Amino acid sequence: MSTATATSPTFIRSDYVVLGGGALAVVLAGIAHYAGWGEVMPFVLSALAVTLLASLVGRSVEQLGDRFGPGATGVLQSALGNLPELFIALFALKAGLIEVVQAALIGSILANLLLVMGLAFVVGGLKHGHQKLDSQRARTIATLMLVSVVALVLPSLASYVHTPAAAHEKALSMIVSVALLVLFVLSLPASLRKGSTGLSDEMVHEAPRWPIALAVGLLSVAAIAAAFVSDWFVSALEPAMASFGISDAFAGLVIVAIAGNAIENVVGVQLAARNQSEYAFSVVINSPLQIALVLAPLLVILSQVFGFAALTLVFPPMLVVAVFLAVLIAVVITVDGESNWLEGAALIGVYVVVAASFWWG
Repeated sequence: MSTATATSPTFIRSDYVVLGGGALAVVLAGIAHYAGWGEVMPFVLSALAVTLLASLVGRSVEQLGDRFGPGATGVLQSALGNLPELFIALFALKAGLIEVVQAALIGSILANLLLVMGLAFVVGGLKHGHQKLDSQRARTIATLMLVSVVALVLPSLASYVHTPAAAHEKALSMIVSVALLVLFVLSLPASLRKGSTGLSDEMVHEAPRWPIALAVGLLSVAAIAAAFVSDWFVSALEPAMASFGISDAFAGLVIVAIAGNAIENVVGVQLAARNQSEYAFSVVINSPLQIALVLAPLLVILSQVFGFAALTLVFPPMLVVAVFLAVLIAVVITVDGESNWLEGAALIGVYVVVAASFWWG
């Protein structure tokens, strides 16, 4: 266990890697963007910069954890961890890339529920055998996830079956967005209750290594840098897609979704490897929950406030089917109360099949 005073930050090797690598990636991404380094290099560098900035956000939030309590830290990590994805989506809407944004929203949910959860189950299962998920908190999150996704896709269903509401998809999307945001606010008191996670894993905490001013300062710097890098990422996205022959749907569903969820991609697997399976499940599933409850509704509202291409909650049928099935799988696994590496391999297999289904659009 390491200790730190209020004035002397303590950095470990991985901190230096994230800080130095993030700064270097941002600088190189900026040079590539403004110097016009072809069609691929600006995209690769900006994607790397987004990922490292997301990791920096995660580390900064971890250093605030013991000050604010685990519940508040979880909410803060989810909210700030989605900042890069929020900026990317806003710039994409400004560029008129509605299909990319819709695919990225659904892709983020799918990536966490199938790919990241699958990796966590495989790593944890191979290392520790069967792992328990029997947690009231985890079951509550999974149920709330199912309810949120049902509300999220109802405008799509109204459009498919040509109900009278289909002609008012913008208004219906706004109503659903407000309802989801209200649901998020109502869920905050339980989440923010200090010292209560509802998880039975034995948590291993280390003393904060950074002063609170440094952690908050790095969060602010990362947020500002993420805004610039997200703009560069979106600018490089279309030329890169044309160069690789990638469809808008695949770019949003896989590339943007994975780049914008770097924190959960790493943290969930690390926790499972430490045999903290219930906590890992909570971290992995909390991210798509925040996307359904906060990010998607917020983008619907902001797209109209800022006058960008109007985002609605009417998604292509394949996206709706894929996300609904992914949530059902997560709920079934939660009810079962345990996980193993074979279930994880199956989840990864499903994700590969879904991703391949969108390669052509």
